[in-house]
Amino acid sequence: MKNRALSEATWILGTLAAGWLISLALLPVLSILFAGLLLFTLYFFRDPERVPAGDENTAVSAADGVVTTIDEVDEGEFLKTKVRRIGIFLSVFDVHVNRTPIAGEITHSEPKPGGFLDARDPQSSILNQSRSWVISGPTGTVMVKQITGAIARRICPWAVVGDKLKRGERFGMIRFGSRTEIFLPMNAEVLVKIGDRVRGGETPVARLNPHS
Repeated sequence: MKNRALSEATWILGTLAAGWLISLALLPVLSILFAGLLLFTLYFFRDPERVPAGDENTAVSAADGVVTTIDEVDEGEFLKTKVRRIGIFLSVFDVHVNRTPIAGEITHSEPKPGGFLDARDPQSSILNQSRSWVISGPTGTVMVKQITGAIARRICPWAVVGDKLKRGERFGMIRFGSRTEIFLPMNAEVLVKIGDRVRGGETPVARLNPHS
């Protein structure tokens, strides 16, 4: 799935490139704006390589961004149990490719319709359009929830149920500012705190089976 992110921007880049060429011929001053938008789009859809830290019991972040929520919730839709939740806010300047916290098989993937509240609002987890992914592996079962925001209007899934992914492997992205949540077993040891900046597929966020 490497370089898949840029393919999600094909029509955007094409539109901006056409605008740049037309404005270059008709209104050169405006071409500066189109050139800036082209460069920003290329920057936004970047997809750097990441190497997961720690061992297989270490869950890594599913997204780049800032940790805004660490709490315990009853996840009644898919996991049907009480879990630890880590919420991460992604600004438009963050990498928006999402990666699996653990190695395992995707056992469930389901979109949910909704609105487009600011992704920093905790209610966005409930009210916004989202997609939930359940991943089961040797170290346990976790869930990742991709949530749209006021600017992000599209979730792009790249994996399907039955796919077996490595820890830190790409499974999709969210276009523009958004929120990603990681749902972990109650016995997981959370390794981050609110305000921490994390990198998807790389930063340790929890220790599963902490007493093993």
